[in-house]
Amino acid sequence: QVHLVESGGGLMQAGGSLRIACAASGSITRNNLMNWYRQAPGKQQRELVAGITSAGSTNYADSVKGRFTISRDNAKNTVFLQMNSLKPEDTAVYYCAVRRADGRSYWGQGTQVTVSS
Repeated sequence: QVHLVESGGGLMQAGGSLRIACAASGSITRNNLMNWYRQAPGKQQRELVAGITSAGSTNYADSVKGRFTISRDNAKNTVFLQMNSLKPEDTAVYYCAVRRADGRSYWGQGTQVTVSS
């Protein structure tokens, strides 16, 4: 079992920056993929925002490229999402997810990010 706890969400004005974090504990395999998803108000589907492998390879949604940076601290099993130049359309609940080497995935409870115009 893996337990994920997100932190760092809040209210920010457009153009500002925010950093959110997700700490994982439990049965984490050395090789894993950590992702950030978000679910905007009124939308049923979660959008993949960014992902990072244990080796540090990253990928981003087109909507956040150049503004968001994902990073991780493998020693602490923690993944970060630095969000710059925030836009009102970035408003969402942000969820952390980890996929272990055995294919099992786990989700955090989410953290709210609200960007005012």
